[in-house]
Amino acid sequence: MRALVTRVVRASVSWESEKQDIGPGFLILVGVGQGDSPEKSKKLADKIAALRIFSNDEGKFDKSLVDTKGEALVVSQFTLYANLKGGRRPDFAGAAKPDEANALYERFCADLKALGVPVKTGKFAAHMQVESVNDGPVTIWLDTDAF
Repeated sequence: MRALVTRVVRASVSWESEKQDIGPGFLILVGVGQGDSPEKSKKLADKIAALRIFSNDEGKFDKSLVDTKGEALVVSQFTLYANLKGGRRPDFAGAAKPDEANALYERFCADLKALGVPVKTGKFAAHMQVESVNDGPVTIWLDTDAF
């Protein structure tokens, strides 16, 4: 699984007539790849919930999303598996099939919630508009194949 985590002051996602907003926390774009598993979902959720990219009183990155009681806005993003080796048009052959991806996306959200993180989501496979006010900016790329 892959995630792009951005520390935000606020963020929102909207589609059709729906909208979800969060205050301070993380905007998390999540992609599910072929061969990903519930174990990888849990590993990714654990890593993100404990990711120390909020500043302590001395201004050093020392606090996590759980420590700050921040929220998470989780948006499915199969394009994190874009492959450009063949040219300029990306292929997404490395992304999981929609049914499998949706199940692991929902599992990831549940794993984050189980760690005490308030989670709001977009709608899987919908055309969405995402807005964020980045804080820092601080953006971290995570890939479960790398840890």
